[in-house]
Amino acid sequence: MSEIIIITPVKDSPATTEKTIEAVCQSDCAAEYFVYDDFSGKETKELLIDAQKKWGFHLIHMEDLTNKPSPNYKLVLQEAQKTAIKHGKPLAIVESDVIVHPNTFRQLLEIVKTKPDAGLVGAITVDQDGKYNFPYNFEKSKNTQVIDTSRSLSFCCTLLSLPFLEAFNFEELSQKKDWFDVTISHQARKLGFRNYLAKGIEVLHLPHSSRPWKQLKYSNPLLYYIKKLIHQRDRI
Repeated sequence: MSEIIIITPVKDSPATTEKTIEAVCQSDCAAEYFVYDDFSGKETKELLIDAQKKWGFHLIHMEDLTNKPSPNYKLVLQEAQKTAIKHGKPLAIVESDVIVHPNTFRQLLEIVKTKPDAGLVGAITVDQDGKYNFPYNFEKSKNTQVIDTSRSLSFCCTLLSLPFLEAFNFEELSQKKDWFDVTISHQARKLGFRNYLAKGIEVLHLPHSSRPWKQLKYSNPLLYYIKKLIHQRDRI
């Protein structure tokens, strides 16, 4: 019997997606794993089909659910919430540029068990040198603390507790946004839950591999914000 529902939204980036899926599927935690393909290209679709045959996860193609162009993160979250509540399990989100360890989900579950007020619990992200990186590079001291944070938790690798999932209906998420980690983090605290960042649970993050245009935020910030405004991208 599964202990947790895990999802990975996918939009291309086949190299990192393959590593993400393999790592999740080698977890030592019993899980139901759902991969949502959000209108990826041919190479990624073929990779996902082959990976599904190998690992046996649930593969959902968003074109079977909607005609709306990518990104469809809101619909993914709504579908995942329904599944988690139906199974009576917490929900873990792992993005397709993150590589977890075999014990990552078990460690996250242990925190939820010991902190019944938890809304969200996030694993901290590191680069290939083991240094904290985006979106948690504001954390300067390396330690293993689990900290109660008022900052938003990214959905890089984050667990949403069942009580929180039952308390806030994702149907209420705005149609005008593309990404919802900030909104959902704030909503959890608004409802009286606490959000925790687990600095001792590290996952490898290869930022924005599925959205290479966003690298402009670091190399040419002005051009990034111009394109973001013109193309209405990355609405948070």
